[in-house]
Amino acid sequence: MTDEHAHSVSTELIRMAQESAEAYLAGDLDAYASVLSHADDFTLMPPFGGPTRSGFVLDDETREATRNTFRGGEVEVEVDASYVTDELAVLAVVERQRGVVGELPEQDWSLRVTLAFRRDGEHWNLVHRHADALVHTIGWRTLSQLARGDLTD
Repeated sequence: MTDEHAHSVSTELIRMAQESAEAYLAGDLDAYASVLSHADDFTLMPPFGGPTRSGFVLDDETREATRNTFRGGEVEVEVDASYVTDELAVLAVVERQRGVVGELPEQDWSLRVTLAFRRDGEHWNLVHRHADALVHTIGWRTLSQLARGDLTD
């Protein structure tokens, strides 16, 4: 892959990351899914922890839950690094987000995100997303509480 082609692919994937993050924060799962195709073997490491999830679900229940949880805001995707080959691409980004989620007041919901894509013919499918809320530095004591699971609601 030429550097120019890799740059073109990276630009397209960054656009997809931006538009899908905007749609998700707005609670519009259909718009999110129309921008970002998920591979059948997609995995998710959600920002609130827990086990890795397999598969992407787009059904009425999930649409309703997303619409009721994510109520809009602003997103700016900042790219820390991108790696592109003929078959795989990885974006390391920060989703700078501010909005309303659940019953909480509007606030910063920024996430560090790694997106891994695999080419399927002419299309890029998301195969993995890992997100965490550690955009702001925390200390060892807080990290140890998170590692033990002591900071739950």
